[in-house]
Amino acid sequence: MGILTFDKERFYMDGKPYTVLSGAMHYFRIPREYWYDRLLKIKECGFNTVETYTCWNLHEVREGEFDFSGNLNIAKYIETAQGLGLNVILRPGPYICAEWEFGGLPAWLLNYEKMSLRCNDKTFLSKVERYYTELLGRVRPFLASNGGNIIMIQVENEYGSYGDDKVYLRAIAQIYKDNEIDCLYFTSDGPSKSMLTGGALDEYLAVANFGSRPEERLPVLKEFRPDQPVMCGEYWCGWFDHWFEKHHTRTAEEICKDFEGFFRLGASFNFYMFHGGTNFGFMNGANYSTKYEPTVTSYDYCSPLNEAGDRTPTYYAVRDMIRKYCGEVPPLTATETKKAAYGKIQLTELADLFENIDRITNPIRSITPKFMEELGQNYGYILYRSVIDGPRDKREIIVEDIHDRVQIFFDGEHKGTYCRWSPPSKEERVTLALGKNDAVRIDLLVENMGRVNYGEKLRDRKGISGFRMGLQYHFGWDIYCLPMEDELSALAFQPMTQSEVNKPSFLRGSFHIEDKPADTFLRLDGFHKGFVKINGVNIGRYFNDAGPQRTLFVPAPFLKSGKNEILVFESDRTEASTVEFFSCPDLG
Repeated sequence: MGILTFDKERFYMDGKPYTVLSGAMHYFRIPREYWYDRLLKIKECGFNTVETYTCWNLHEVREGEFDFSGNLNIAKYIETAQGLGLNVILRPGPYICAEWEFGGLPAWLLNYEKMSLRCNDKTFLSKVERYYTELLGRVRPFLASNGGNIIMIQVENEYGSYGDDKVYLRAIAQIYKDNEIDCLYFTSDGPSKSMLTGGALDEYLAVANFGSRPEERLPVLKEFRPDQPVMCGEYWCGWFDHWFEKHHTRTAEEICKDFEGFFRLGASFNFYMFHGGTNFGFMNGANYSTKYEPTVTSYDYCSPLNEAGDRTPTYYAVRDMIRKYCGEVPPLTATETKKAAYGKIQLTELADLFENIDRITNPIRSITPKFMEELGQNYGYILYRSVIDGPRDKREIIVEDIHDRVQIFFDGEHKGTYCRWSPPSKEERVTLALGKNDAVRIDLLVENMGRVNYGEKLRDRKGISGFRMGLQYHFGWDIYCLPMEDELSALAFQPMTQSEVNKPSFLRGSFHIEDKPADTFLRLDGFHKGFVKINGVNIGRYFNDAGPQRTLFVPAPFLKSGKNEILVFESDRTEASTVEFFSCPDLG
């Protein structure tokens, strides 16, 4: 490993001309057991560097409590790359975008109502500094200046797309310096004058992010910084999917046409993504331009390595291009992981959410509905329950600030579903009328479908803020937090007596694996919306009514020889009680 420097035209590694050939792979989107495999494959494609963000929201789920163990052991990830001779570009954020929940920011930040995000706000910076002190102390031994493989570190992330607070950016850099982070600092922004002006710092390298036509994009960067070499900090070789969209794809030929442009210009680059991986659990983000658009579970991204880590035609085409311009590439020794089709699995047990609500969580009494964050909840679902007495004139039910999807039940019967991205039509609106001696139990089940990760709507609280009948507000609620974690161990299951289920319910079954487990893909035909846990691990959401994704990736490390348990939470309804494992994915 060596020290990366630069002059007006190019980079140098220990004084020798050097081209940064980097690919993005996020440790937190890949099972730890597969880190070596994915890193070996980027090495054998001819790349010399791997880039990764860090995920503040997983490292500090609860304020002041840090986790760098298991799949979050970033030091081990960097060490694994070092063992393969790969340099590392580190992008700690604190904001990372990445189509990741809240752009990597922890949800508890939203409880500081007077605190401004991503600017020179003393409270915000104090939270960042505490996190960075924990993070940077773990990666410091791997700096190139300490004989390690971290050659570059990013200051914030695409900040010019958000703001122009240079005092804030320099405060982030100063925290790095205070933690003895001695390597090449850089900023990355879109290739426009406004973005580069807002996000770059005169004293550090500036790179540009884009997904096509390097011959047009990089000259904009060179004009902005004529005294620096040009580098693409993110070359978007693919794209991510939202629910309700078509699956995004690009051909190997299209990608390599762009790719060759970098070599012709003598530019360095970072493929985003070289391997995308998966938004396991509830970690997908969302966008909001004209409406709320949550991201799917898969982060396949049409990358050279697909979601399961297999080489694609793009991988081989990119490798040939590197060989053409850089000479020899390492031989291909990495093998693809084994895939298995475990077939149909019968779910044999059922637990109704409403019947189990008091087993798995305790109600919080509140005059008005509260957002998740106010109650210390980050992810999952939240249930608001109340009783309304008659007599009542017929009035339309109005739920305020729905974030993001609410199902409305009267005495356990589903009456309607309101979605943040699609206001109900006149025919879909729920109304309520009660006689003199009537009463109805209202249940509002709200799902957090992922906090916005980009743009001006970052302060994306989850849940609802109010409930009214016409103009009349209703007060007095029991609120049940449902993070869908350890509390599910208290569920009381009953034998399945029918295949169709019309209430929010948990369905459980098991299957047996004789040999060593293999990667597989779960399909839930006949189900509509929910999430799945395999052996207690949340493998992500499904939304069959929306698409495009139809299967969920189940890595072999989540499985075991012998008995395996599958738990499905279906929030809407299901016409089936069987699921099926396939050996190939269906991303739409």
